[in-house]
Amino acid sequence: MPDTGPHTADHDTGPGPGPAPGARTGACSPGGQRGVQSRYHRELFPALHDWERTERSIVGFSGEEGPAGLLGLDQMGHFGPQGCDLVAEAVLAHGGGPLEVCELGSGFGGALRYTVDRITAGGLSVRRAHGVDLVPEHCAVSRSINRGQGRAGMTDICASATAVPLPGASLDVVWVTGSMPHFPASGEVLREAGRLLRPGGLLVLTEEVSLTPGDGEPSEAFRVTHPRGVFFTTPLGERLRDLERAGFADVVRGDLTRWAVALLTDRLKVLRVFRGSVAGIYGAASADLIRATLEAARTEFLAARLSPALITARRV
Repeated sequence: MPDTGPHTADHDTGPGPGPAPGARTGACSPGGQRGVQSRYHRELFPALHDWERTERSIVGFSGEEGPAGLLGLDQMGHFGPQGCDLVAEAVLAHGGGPLEVCELGSGFGGALRYTVDRITAGGLSVRRAHGVDLVPEHCAVSRSINRGQGRAGMTDICASATAVPLPGASLDVVWVTGSMPHFPASGEVLREAGRLLRPGGLLVLTEEVSLTPGDGEPSEAFRVTHPRGVFFTTPLGERLRDLERAGFADVVRGDLTRWAVALLTDRLKVLRVFRGSVAGIYGAASADLIRATLEAARTEFLAARLSPALITARRV
């Protein structure tokens, strides 16, 4: 049952007078998001912090050893590898290379590894891939996996997505695979992406549960599995304005509602069929929470309270 979330990201720049632009839902306190995101993902995916044991379980379930058997199963998320496929397709259509790429909010690195492999298989060379995540434990797990898979071309950077220690105009592609709702100040993240990209560089966002069609909020039932302070939403209009302010043009938003509903419906079926295997890898509590999380997201998509989307933009 392949998949590639979760990812975490954070805004951790000190106290201020109130929520920053983009922090439409939830709180942002100095230093707080690092602990908030770490606790949430540790509760959801405790097995990932014991990677060696989990790796043995994954190999036993997938029947494959090495990177081919581990890429998809190392983590779970809303869109999983299908969302990463959308990112890879956008990068391949953009072209260029050899590429210097970066994922903001890379979590345990599963989406980054998967997406880079898809891009490479599509015929583009990736010279260097950077994963940026605020939570030190996530970066440590990702480094361990990268070493175990012999991925010398990948770098894990433990930093805020609003202040990445890389030179300006040094990257060809920046992407975010599902981490947008974990950014309290998403506008600042987009500005940082604009700083990092070379002129003409590509930004790709998979907006899973991060966009609302207007100023409305997701339901309270959604908040049971997507708590405030961990998940933040932004109105679509505000996202588009933030992209313009960050120096992006040629913004294209692909509405993924029908695609996402069908995907989550299929994924929920698989979770029910293989619940025992998933529980064996992640634990019974995590397996049930994953199911409830996907069900809640699907409900919001159907009710049009959230607008799943693929967004691409070019750095001017």
